[in-house]
Amino acid sequence: MSLAEFVVVANRLPVDRVPAADGEAGDSWRRSPGGLVTALEPVMRDADGAWVGWPGQADLEAEPFEFEGTHLVPVSLSAEEVENYYEGFSNDTIWPLYHDVISEPRYRRVWWDAYVAVNRRFAEAAASVSAEGATVWVQDYQLQLVPAMLRAARPDLTIGYFHHIPFPAYGLYSQLPWRRQVLEGLLGADVIGFQRVQDASNFARAVRRQLRIETKSSGIVVAEADGSTRTALAKAFPISIDASSYAELAARPDIRARAREIREGLGNPKKVFLGVDRLDYTKGIRHRLKAFGELLDDGRLTVQDATLVQVASPSRERVGAYMQLRDEIEQAVGRINGDHDTVGHTAIRYLHQTYPREEMVALFLAADVMLVTALRDGMNLVAKEYVASRSDNRGVLLLSEFAGAADELGSAIRINPHDIDGLKDAMMRAVEMPAAEQGRRMRALRRKVVENDIARWSESFLRALDGVRRAKEGTPQ
Repeated sequence: MSLAEFVVVANRLPVDRVPAADGEAGDSWRRSPGGLVTALEPVMRDADGAWVGWPGQADLEAEPFEFEGTHLVPVSLSAEEVENYYEGFSNDTIWPLYHDVISEPRYRRVWWDAYVAVNRRFAEAAASVSAEGATVWVQDYQLQLVPAMLRAARPDLTIGYFHHIPFPAYGLYSQLPWRRQVLEGLLGADVIGFQRVQDASNFARAVRRQLRIETKSSGIVVAEADGSTRTALAKAFPISIDASSYAELAARPDIRARAREIREGLGNPKKVFLGVDRLDYTKGIRHRLKAFGELLDDGRLTVQDATLVQVASPSRERVGAYMQLRDEIEQAVGRINGDHDTVGHTAIRYLHQTYPREEMVALFLAADVMLVTALRDGMNLVAKEYVASRSDNRGVLLLSEFAGAADELGSAIRINPHDIDGLKDAMMRAVEMPAAEQGRRMRALRRKVVENDIARWSESFLRALDGVRRAKEGTPQ
């Protein structure tokens, strides 16, 4: 393969390995679901791009290969590196710290050492497949050191980084023993993107406090090794979804029929509440269960009136905090159902599984009220998926003010998930909301999601990167 003009660097490749069936030769690969893959597919195809990432299985050695017009460059990780770099530093240090210490982060030097080593391997892989003057786009918190490593190896490159999760306030960020190294790693990028204006501001403040570097508006003046300076752009580029694909699925007769079937299977309650999350302590699942259980205890709702469907897809099942969370949620569901179920109606239908997109859209159509009660969330695309699916302009979105989506989706009912009484009142308001008000709100929400879709997100980020590249080359903007 010739060297690539556009390179994506992400923790995972955009494909999943499919083991060969008995009697068949060789494993195969299938495209992973996900908005990032969808957003970048046309860019990768047009630019003859390369994607650098881990193939998702420890100790899997795989040579670079072509997949549907994209050159994929696997980065191998040992089982020990998966444990220390991914499960350890990425998900037991950075994830809880950056989500407002909802769970206590752990700071282990052996995890940090693995994080540095793995980030260097990703940077080396990206450098090796990038053409002279190529554009490289690094994705997310697992790879915060890659931008600076890449710039040191290949100063000719134009480098972008997008941070998909929150960036914490300085008082929390300053706990990190390796806080300077991470900031310096991120400042290797020419454009550093965040979900919210608040996240970009938190990052700029950390840079000022820790590195004593001047920041002005969205610009951060960075000194280079050769004594020159450059300006890195740090600003919000809120991510979105492929809204049209959800609308198309929602219009399919088979999916609409499946939505009716779901309601019938629940006993045709008057109202269906829905929560869809990874099983994660940041999502506020315990808070919504508590609020719903209290509404039943108080007699404001009955199981004939309402059912809560909670989809909690498995997540990080080897991390202790997640094992404990699953136990707590399942105990809460069991208690509420034990107190309130009847022969014909169940209070909470709890589903610890992952479902295909078609089934999720059917659930969105079946649900009268979508509960997004995140305690802290970079964006929360489920809120946007629900809105995009509701082409009937019905349904009510309850949205945590601590999710990035709240900045854009102003016509949702905003809630503070820590305020259980306020959450209960908001749930009752949603139950009682007239159809005309539902329509007004949902139309406004849909306009916002359709206008700011995933294609617009990637275009706006890449336009900013292209502006940097042109400025370097002295080409008119």
